[in-house]
Amino acid sequence: MSKPRTSRRIYDRAIKVEVVKRMLAGEKALALARELQLSSTKELYIWRKRFVAGGPEALRGPGAPPGSKRLASRDHEAASELEKAQRRIAELERKVGQQQVDLDFFQQALRQVREARRRSTAPGVTGSTKSSKR
Repeated sequence: MSKPRTSRRIYDRAIKVEVVKRMLAGEKALALARELQLSSTKELYIWRKRFVAGGPEALRGPGAPPGSKRLASRDHEAASELEKAQRRIAELERKVGQQQVDLDFFQQALRQVREARRRSTAPGVTGSTKSSKR
């Protein structure tokens, strides 16, 4: 049978430094592990080894903290979705711009048609005749 998995707690660097200093002062690792609700003393010895080798900065631990890969993948997915949304926005803005150009063109064409009709109804100008319906 395997051991039941316990959730790993993440401790602040200041807490780790305090615990390591207490270990170096002579307190028992087992008592400290119980106080921190750790299942074993292994992690405390790792902290002490890193502290002795590199000081408080070494207690951060190598690599990314547990679960950061999941967070990184979520961040990547969010960035990907944001990028897609930005591309979609840019595409829609181009379409709106093209529609504005088309609208301006047709408004100008309508103005020209209206001006041409007005000229034909001016005094002394022959207007166009209505089409005959058969």
